[in-house]
Order: sequence, then C-alpha cells, then structure tokens
Amino acid sequence: MSAQAPAEEPAKPAPAAASAGKAPSVEEGAALAKSSGCFACHDKEFKRQIIGPAWGAVAEKYRGKPDARDILVKWVHTGGTGRWGTAVMPPYSPRVPDNEIEKLVDFILSLPKPS
Repeated sequence: MSAQAPAEEPAKPAPAAASAGKAPSVEEGAALAKSSGCFACHDKEFKRQIIGPAWGAVAEKYRGKPDARDILVKWVHTGGTGRWGTAVMPPYSPRVPDNEIEKLVDFILSLPKPS
C-alpha cells in the first residue's frame, strides 16, 4: 500500500469581503460551486486558471470596486466572452437560482489573491 500526499486545503477567504452580502464559508462556497458545475472550468482550489480564471484572481481584479458584486452577479447570470481572455462563460441563470449566484459571487470576492 503506497502513501498518498495529503490533499491541499482550499484557499481561506480574506477577512474583509468586498461584497454586499455575507460571504459563505469555504465549505459552503465550494459546495455551491460543485453543485452549480463551476469546477468544470474553474480550479477547485481557487488558485490557478484552468479554462476560466482562478477565483482568487477574480477577487483581486475586482477588489475595492464599488460595483464589483453587481458586475460579477450579472456576468454569472448572462455569461459571455472577453472578461478573461477568450474563455466563454456560459449563462447560469435560470439553472442556478439567483440567491445561489449571489452567494457564489460573495464567496469569490472574499478569496485571497492566489499565491
């Protein structure tokens, strides 16, 4: 029997979230992302770009912008291209309920910059 390396812990949210809502915990945010299909394109460790950007990098790009939450909620709702290279973001509304999209965005905005 061979020993496996321990799994890397998910990124911990930064103390000050740049959003209007209360950010879900790492566990709740990861569970929402998994159930919504986000990990098909985004790194489940929130640190590196796969197809879509690392969520920590998204948080860093929008951190401190007063309309960050509104921009990202709309982006997740409608999808599109051109925000982060040529990757295509599919629309998640109405498949994912509005309140879950808002929680996901609050969670993303709470993540620290990827190391």
